[in-house]
Amino acid sequence: METHTRSPRDLFEGKEHYEIPAFQRPYVWTEEDQWAPLWDDVRKVAETYIAVKQADSEAEPEIQHFMGAVVYESKKPIAGDVTRHDVIDGQQRMTTIQILLDAVHVVLEHRGHIDQAESLEELIINGAARFKGKRERFKLWPSQTDRKAFEFAMDPASDDSVEHRIVEAHKFFHNEAKDWILGTSNEDGIVPPGDESLRVEALSSTLQDRLLLVAIDLTGHDDSQLIFETLNDRGTPLLKADLIKNWVFRKGEQIQADVTRWADDLWAEFDGEWWRSEVRQGRLTRSRVDIFLHYWMTMRMQDEFKADQVFRAFKEYAEPFMRTATDAERLLNELRKDADTFHEFSILEKSTPEGQFYVRVIDRLDMAATTPVFLWMLSANHAVPAEQRRIALEALESWAIRRMLLRLTSKDMNKFAIVILKMLESCSKDEVGDKLVEFLANQTSETRRWPVDSEMQSVLSTQRVYGFIRQDRLRVIFIAIEQHLRTQNSKYEAISLPEKLEIEHLMPRGWRTHWDTDPKMELERAQQRDVLVNSLGNLTLITKSLNGSLSNRPWTDQEAKGMRDGGAPGTGKHSLLDEYSLLVLNKKILSNHVEGWNENDITARSASLVESICEVWKRPNEQELSTVDHFSKEP
Repeated sequence: METHTRSPRDLFEGKEHYEIPAFQRPYVWTEEDQWAPLWDDVRKVAETYIAVKQADSEAEPEIQHFMGAVVYESKKPIAGDVTRHDVIDGQQRMTTIQILLDAVHVVLEHRGHIDQAESLEELIINGAARFKGKRERFKLWPSQTDRKAFEFAMDPASDDSVEHRIVEAHKFFHNEAKDWILGTSNEDGIVPPGDESLRVEALSSTLQDRLLLVAIDLTGHDDSQLIFETLNDRGTPLLKADLIKNWVFRKGEQIQADVTRWADDLWAEFDGEWWRSEVRQGRLTRSRVDIFLHYWMTMRMQDEFKADQVFRAFKEYAEPFMRTATDAERLLNELRKDADTFHEFSILEKSTPEGQFYVRVIDRLDMAATTPVFLWMLSANHAVPAEQRRIALEALESWAIRRMLLRLTSKDMNKFAIVILKMLESCSKDEVGDKLVEFLANQTSETRRWPVDSEMQSVLSTQRVYGFIRQDRLRVIFIAIEQHLRTQNSKYEAISLPEKLEIEHLMPRGWRTHWDTDPKMELERAQQRDVLVNSLGNLTLITKSLNGSLSNRPWTDQEAKGMRDGGAPGTGKHSLLDEYSLLVLNKKILSNHVEGWNENDITARSASLVESICEVWKRPNEQELSTVDHFSKEP
């Protein structure tokens, strides 16, 4: 291994060809984080050069700028060929330097500075006729996903537009260099120093000799992968997926697999914008591909580990599969299938057990810890029968919803998901649903038990839920109850409910304004009413516009006489709900409670709603556990 400080002239002069392996990550540098700061650095060096030359035309400016490190592995030279190097790390930096050199070269050529333009071109292109039309004509050849854009930016063959970050970078540097060389003032009205000739000399000298990199040649080194794992590019840390990709494809090269095809067919999508976009998960923000790989490794290894341990875990798990091309490709195909499944989570049909589980449990309940189990259930690699998958997902959803409503802890969920995965792996695919129902029903610890119907009824009938359970979660409950009630009678239309329905209190939280029929109500009873007002039985769903009209108004029109608030003078809450709400949830209340709505009504409705909850999210009793199809649909 050799380490030297190199300028672009040192790296690219002569018949040099640096190739970024097809499997390396795509070009990700941006204007704000890298291009603009780099151009500012280049400009400052060039302007210092000008200042020195203006003070003493014979002086040799010593100003330089350090750009970081590049790591490559040189190949054995072949007579008549270019000198080949594989770029191990620093591909973002190397690509950007080439884009910058070419952008300035174009400007100089157009302005007629032919000598300086040719000196830059010699660092961009291998000009020998035998390399014409081949990748070897470029000093640098980027990774698979960037090649078309790189060719277009560096050697456009048509006027067609190509949208790509490399093309944007070339345009950025071209415009900045053109303005600076022409002496155009910046936003602050500052004009670049010197005349055009001196500016061209300064910029050309800066780009060729005054940008310095630590160049590490790993030729003959036994473990280039180890070095790659410890390095980051400026401002864009490597994703865990980048480390995994580099390790997998280097292993692939060692076993003589078709890694180019791997890059196209099995990995290319991971380098796309959707997968590399960062999303918030709890307190962390990570790329989707790293999140998926974390879940995938949890599912595969059935073990719990932190996000920063994903690469280590992957190497440990995948090593035995990377000894033959056949085994390695089988593993990558399984990874690709599960990635496609993961990608489709958010577009699952909401009426299916899979779609309902994703929306209700993973999304609304924020139980991301169940994702490895969910992925296991849906994985094409496991081929779980649809009916058993339904039984399993509905059971786990019932377990999660019941515990959420009773406000039981979820702190053990990560470990419990691992236990569930191990149990699922140990049983036949034809019985995973039945086994999971039995497994959940047999849990006895406080952190894992599945609440029974009697506990749901005894706690939820009088317990405050509004203010203790998030409204979007309560909305899930009431929408599910509404859909359930509609299935009880074939005369109800099948409808899709609006997304933005809101939680409304039937007896308002501000009940003291119009609902206090007993001014001498004892403090204890008033406090009990405050609890009941926020209990399940006093809540329903309405539209946002209707919510504003209902406010604290009384129940009947008689009681609302003289009221003008809310845009419906003299109209009670009952009449407004009756006129505008089509929900079965509300129709059942209105038909049975025309004259009033009180604490006893709330308690009775709570009991009825809990009964519906237990029907929607079933939990078998001990007698049902003895049957095989205890979660089968009713005929």
